[in-house]
Amino acid sequence: MDIRQHGPLFLSVALIAVLGELVWRMRSGRGYDGRAALTTLGIVAGNVIAGAPRALVLGSVYGAIWAAVPHRFPVDQWQSWLVGFFAVEFAYYWFHRFSHEVRWLWASHAVHHSAEQLTFLASLRLGWTNILSLGWLTYLPLIALGFDPRLVVALLAINLNYQFFLHSESVPRLGPLEWVFNTPHHHRAHHARNPEFLDRNYGGMLIVWDRLFGTIAPESDTPKLYGLAGKARENNPVKLAFQEWVAMFRDFIAARGWRAKARALIQVR
Repeated sequence: MDIRQHGPLFLSVALIAVLGELVWRMRSGRGYDGRAALTTLGIVAGNVIAGAPRALVLGSVYGAIWAAVPHRFPVDQWQSWLVGFFAVEFAYYWFHRFSHEVRWLWASHAVHHSAEQLTFLASLRLGWTNILSLGWLTYLPLIALGFDPRLVVALLAINLNYQFFLHSESVPRLGPLEWVFNTPHHHRAHHARNPEFLDRNYGGMLIVWDRLFGTIAPESDTPKLYGLAGKARENNPVKLAFQEWVAMFRDFIAARGWRAKARALIQVR
């Protein structure tokens, strides 16, 4: 997904949210990291460029699988969208979880966790190398089961639009909604690099899969640290986009034996 898949209405609301949060942070004394914002805009610009070849590859692969599917859920029936919503949410949970637990996928996803200040704008830090990391394979079973690729892509776009509003310290607890839905409360914990929060709260719009699979971690009053654990801050968008890949292949080359080399590509920590 890239920023071009966001509609004008979403972009307008998002801009208002970013500006409102900026005012809130300045008035509350939290400050606003302007240098990090510029880095994020550089990442966004790179994603606009990377979006075209990414769409071409995914369109070709998803289209080829769709052409061979014998059973198809009618895209013009609401039941297909309802079942598809839960199916996409389930697939997203595992895509997100794999992106934290498998280093090859983390090399792309780490970009998203690099901001040391959690803001709406920071949600747009998305890696340029998603095609190479292969996380998109998680959604292939949905198409093979008969879900139209257009439905899958549309529901993923809604998922990511929703998640934009999870990236902020300005939104308070939302009460009973947090039993079912992923909220800023859950996502602040997800982005924190404190040991008790690492690799938790993977859900997209729903938090139910985390409750089911034991990866839930409620936010606490512990001051949260954001950014990449054990990594120095990187403000250069190009270096940021590739630094985890460089580190991974450096470890791969240095590893002795094929088991050690495999671990260098698989183990995040």
